[in-house]
Amino acid sequence: MVAIINYGAGNLHSVKNALDYLGAESVVTSDPDVIASADRVILPGVGAFGDAMRCMTECGLVDVVRSAADGSKPFLGICLGLQLLFESSEESPGVRGLGVFKGKVVRIPDHGLKIPHMGWNNISVPKKSMILPDGGPFVYFVHSYYIQPDDQNDISAYTEYGEKLGVAVERGSVFATQFHPEKSGDVGMGILRRFLDL
Repeated sequence: MVAIINYGAGNLHSVKNALDYLGAESVVTSDPDVIASADRVILPGVGAFGDAMRCMTECGLVDVVRSAADGSKPFLGICLGLQLLFESSEESPGVRGLGVFKGKVVRIPDHGLKIPHMGWNNISVPKKSMILPDGGPFVYFVHSYYIQPDDQNDISAYTEYGEKLGVAVERGSVFATQFHPEKSGDVGMGILRRFLDL
């Protein structure tokens, strides 16, 4: 069973539809007991960092999400779900993130390119990943902020948008992507399938 965390600010239905397409048993839930007992957990997200952390706190989900991302089971953060795993974000000064990964989230620098970075862009995968494909596949982005981990070894993918941006992390069985696998066609379905097969 895959638990898709519902904290009131997620891109839930497209993720659920993608898992249905792949034949995976999944549930959209805000029940801490269901999340804790799930075989796999997905933390989706769209919107602002501060709003999402407030919603998660009000729903009583902060501790169970941290526990789900402790490496004991496969965990996948998507888009804002990646950013929430970090300690802080320039988008919402003073708001503490989940702190699963040390580091911060910062605004994409203005190099004369449109922000948010929206649409298809290719990624580079610097080392062997358990869920990301080799080569330079194109995936779908919508974001204005990107991650800066304290440990660069946590980064599992980069994209170029004015400069090199970290757009995915991987540590053990914990994964997160800035791009949307559920909106990234066959490449994204392959990423989700490999996550389900872990």
